[in-house]
Amino acid sequence: MDNEVNEILSELKTNSRVLEMQHFIQHGNTSTYEHCNRVAKLSYRIDRRLSLHSDLNVLLVGAMLHDFYLYDWHNYDDGAHRLHGFTHAKAACKNAQRYFDIDDKTSRVIACHMWPLNIRNFPRSREEWIVCIADKCISLQETVFRR
Repeated sequence: MDNEVNEILSELKTNSRVLEMQHFIQHGNTSTYEHCNRVAKLSYRIDRRLSLHSDLNVLLVGAMLHDFYLYDWHNYDDGAHRLHGFTHAKAACKNAQRYFDIDDKTSRVIACHMWPLNIRNFPRSREEWIVCIADKCISLQETVFRR
């Protein structure tokens, strides 16, 4: 498993912009980088275990960049991050499009990962559903067990 995931994500995971996610906490004591990496690995396992035959590039790149918003959402500053749960998927998608050559399918994976909180971005493809579900599972695990 790790070989195939690492092969697809090797360039992305060593990119300086992606590595910036190591400086931001996601849940508990988990960095955003570590969180996205876990979501990518679980997404891969879900796809393989259920024989869903997803486009692995779309699935894994979308999972690794799903929280690529590049700010500390715990720091309220002037209140800009108060609605983080509702806004960060759009910010992550814009950053991913800006810094990487991602296609529309991958953009949608990123944009849809916060459904149902972002009710308008309903997951339609199997890759969108897998990352959305994997993100919920990993977020719960990090929030409850990694504090």
